[in-house]
Amino acid sequence: MTRIDPSRPETVPPTPSHTVGPFYGHALPFPGGGDIAPAGHPATVTLQGYVYDGAGAPLPDAFLELWGARPDGRVPRTDGSMRRDPATGGFLGRNGVEFTGWGRVQTDADGHWTARTLRPGARGASAPYLSVCVFARGLLVHLFTRIYLPGDDASTAAALAADPLLSRLDPARRDTLIATDDGAGTYRFDIRLQGEGETVFLEFQ
Repeated sequence: MTRIDPSRPETVPPTPSHTVGPFYGHALPFPGGGDIAPAGHPATVTLQGYVYDGAGAPLPDAFLELWGARPDGRVPRTDGSMRRDPATGGFLGRNGVEFTGWGRVQTDADGHWTARTLRPGARGASAPYLSVCVFARGLLVHLFTRIYLPGDDASTAAALAADPLLSRLDPARRDTLIATDDGAGTYRFDIRLQGEGETVFLEFQ
């Protein structure tokens, strides 16, 4: 038996290293996590993309949480993204009617993620955007970023140019926050955690 004397630090063995995770698949996913928009809503947009590590490899076990305003710019106050069955305690998913503005998705085996939500409206001086929180292997602290959606109209271009955050970035870094329009209401947004083309991440103080 190894005897440890707290008064003698040299007798206390170091804590062994271990992985931080991810263990997201155990309890965090829920049915319809990426189906944020109410069923059949005309303002629905589809977001999809990949999460890449510093070596450019897709991550099969990253986790994203997304928040977005309503099309009129108001912040949703509706509860109920993760409704539970009162009898079994299991997740029922969304009811397909209320818009909570919040979703949670996990990347698949290829590092791909997808979500359906409503195109957000502008809030204050900022151009319309979706807030994103990223969880992934190797991250001791989750990361925050934004997804700005492009548009063909002059007002969208002007809003992006005047956005308080985007206007402070050089063009290459700015582009990491703006999704690519794939047509038919679908946008691609890849997240690169490190290296060339690293996504701009935000720090809240």
